[in-house]
Amino acid sequence: MKTRLQKVIADAGLASRREAERWIAEGRVKVNGKVVTKMGTTVEPSLDEIRARGKLIPPPQGRVFIFLNKPANFLTTMGEDERGRKTVMSLIKNISVRVFPVGRLDYNTQGALLLSSDGSLSKKLLEPKYKVPRTYLVKVRGIPDEKKMRRLRRGIGLDNQSTMPLEAEVDRISGKNSFVKIKMFEGKNRHIKRICEVIGHPVIRLKRTHFANLSLAGLPLGAYKFLSPREIKSLEFLVKKEPEEKKRK
Repeated sequence: MKTRLQKVIADAGLASRREAERWIAEGRVKVNGKVVTKMGTTVEPSLDEIRARGKLIPPPQGRVFIFLNKPANFLTTMGEDERGRKTVMSLIKNISVRVFPVGRLDYNTQGALLLSSDGSLSKKLLEPKYKVPRTYLVKVRGIPDEKKMRRLRRGIGLDNQSTMPLEAEVDRISGKNSFVKIKMFEGKNRHIKRICEVIGHPVIRLKRTHFANLSLAGLPLGAYKFLSPREIKSLEFLVKKEPEEKKRK
């Protein structure tokens, strides 16, 4: 339903209607990336991306997607930990809709974590057949040579089956250790730590930098943002594509 822009800003709790009107007049409000200065402009809150003074106004709470920059030493779990460790849910505040992590990051791993109230889309995003990428920057002990990197790319046997091929390259060298950039399309338990151990380069530190096309750029550690309608549509597009194996048949 179309709603006046100043009302949407006020309903989001960012300002009074009068102050919202002033922000519009001053060119401090954008709709779908364009500055709006015309009073009386109407928008569709569930479809349009609205930013007031740079802050994204989340769509009406119903279907919610949150992108979190997870710190290390937080569990990716919904419930409380019996050992009293902190969970990622303690970082999410003032959300009336129940959201849950899409996949998981290990306790000591930091970086990009998606949370959602949409179980159907979340499940598809994790299905290997859609090849939704997850990108990591991995600090490993030692410097893997090209032969070991090729072995990583081809896939390594875990749990009596080979992992899917992935993309991997040495990003930079730091003394006797190195940083490896890995883009993968599936997620087994302790996946990266285990495959790096197999090639003889144990993980020192692990950070997920991207989930699908979502980047941590501009998102501080421990902070989160609501995905815009445009970003949610981009995730939906990834799993609407016909999987590669079906195309070959």
